[in-house]
Amino acid sequence: MVVASGVRIGWADLPGPVRGEIERIIGGGPVVTARSQAGGFSPGTADRVRTESGRPAFVKAVTPTINVESAAMARAELRISAAMPAGAPVPRVLGGFDDGEWVALVLEDVEGTHPRTPWVEDEIRGAAAALRDLAAALTPSPIPGLPQAAGRLAPAFGGWPEVAADPPADLDPWAARHLDRLCEAADRARTAISTGDTVVHTDLRADNILIRPDGRFVFIDWPWGCTGPDWLDAVLLAINVVVHGGDPGPLLSDADPRTAVDVVAATAGYFLNSARRPAPPGLPTIREFQRFQGDALVPWLRAAFGD
Repeated sequence: MVVASGVRIGWADLPGPVRGEIERIIGGGPVVTARSQAGGFSPGTADRVRTESGRPAFVKAVTPTINVESAAMARAELRISAAMPAGAPVPRVLGGFDDGEWVALVLEDVEGTHPRTPWVEDEIRGAAAALRDLAAALTPSPIPGLPQAAGRLAPAFGGWPEVAADPPADLDPWAARHLDRLCEAADRARTAISTGDTVVHTDLRADNILIRPDGRFVFIDWPWGCTGPDWLDAVLLAINVVVHGGDPGPLLSDADPRTAVDVVAATAGYFLNSARRPAPPGLPTIREFQRFQGDALVPWLRAAFGD
């Protein structure tokens, strides 16, 4: 199985003034332990730290000299996370800064574990219920100025036409025979996500979710937050369930069935088209991971299309 991974820097790689400002935000003296976290693609830090007095925090920091897009994502995540309403199942923001060179986000250190993959039934049902709670807390959008999901995802949902214009030699034979239908499905998906005033994550996977010891779900990593329909995140998480194994049914129950299939189809086109591009700096495995996901979705689509 291909897993998400980037080439990360760590706490010790941050410049002294950046570490000092983060320590000031956390409080309790200097950081004495820092554990880099695996998973995800960002080349920036993702460290669970603890200060001399025992105060914990989760630190994310990146500079555009490593990866320009990652720095832009960090700026967006800082703004979105800081504006989340109290009570939403997301990490609490302790502070952060953007000094023009380094972007840092300091969050509560959530005690918890990622959902298991292959997914198990009770965690799929728990995620579906938690996403309903998340949507309720974020409808109408409490964060001004967010882009709409249709605009954010429209370029991604245009993958199938690009694949159809230049089909790769190793494209799945079923997909190759149904490129017209897949392009039509992606078009319908773009229309379906053009309504709604819920803040949606749009990048939910098992590694962007933590389950606390008491069973509560926490949804982490919000750089792609935008507004869209309240069912969108559940359908996008269902894709992760299909990819890694499990029954996505509980996550699809609140969406129109054809619309759910259309969104999955559009996302598969994004994965398979993007996988053909060169990897961006600092993210050497992202294209392999995208191809893995696209290939995993095609059999589910074949069954959903009924042929």
